[in-house]
Amino acid sequence: MCKKRTTWMLPLLCGVIIIGLLSSCAGSKYYTEEDLGLRKETLYDESSTIPVRGEPLSKEAGESARIERAFENSPPLIPHDITGMLPIRLPDTDNLCLDCHMPEEAVSMGATSIPSSHFVDLDTGKDLQGVLDGKRYNCMQCHVIQTELTPAVQNIFKGEFRDEKGRYRSNLMDVLNEGVEAD
Repeated sequence: MCKKRTTWMLPLLCGVIIIGLLSSCAGSKYYTEEDLGLRKETLYDESSTIPVRGEPLSKEAGESARIERAFENSPPLIPHDITGMLPIRLPDTDNLCLDCHMPEEAVSMGATSIPSSHFVDLDTGKDLQGVLDGKRYNCMQCHVIQTELTPAVQNIFKGEFRDEKGRYRSNLMDVLNEGVEAD
C-alpha cells in the first residue's frame, strides 16, 4: 500500500516544479547578446568594431616620471614616447632601449637600470656575468607604454608591496626561490 501512494507523488512533484519554472520565466526580460557585456555591437561581425585606444604619453625619454608598478615585481610601464625606437632588435645590433637602460649607461642617462634578473638565465639559474639574457632583449614582451584613456570598468585592484622600494624597483632575484625546497 505504501508503494501505491508514492508512485503518483513523483509525477505530481515533477509537474509542480515544471509549472513553477515556467511561471517564473514568464515575467522575465529577454536579453540579446548586444545587451550583455561591455560591447554594444554584435559578436558575429567585427567589420565595424573599433577597439578603444588610449592616447600614449608624449613625453620624451628623460622628461617623464616613473610610474608605480601595479604589484610587486610586475613589469614597469614605459613612461615615455617610443616613437622612432622601434623595432627592438637583438642586443648586438641597434637596440635603443639598451642604449639607455643597461646598468653601465643608466645612471649617466638618468634612466632606470635593467634589473639583475635580466642578466640571469632563469631556466638554469646561471649568472650571465653582465650579459643580457638572450630571451630578455625584446622589452615590449613585458613592458608596455602608458596610455591615457577612460576605462570601461573601474579597476579596483590594489597591488601589495613588501616595502616602499618595491613600488619602483624589482626584488625578483631576492624572492625568486622563496618557498622552494631543493631535494
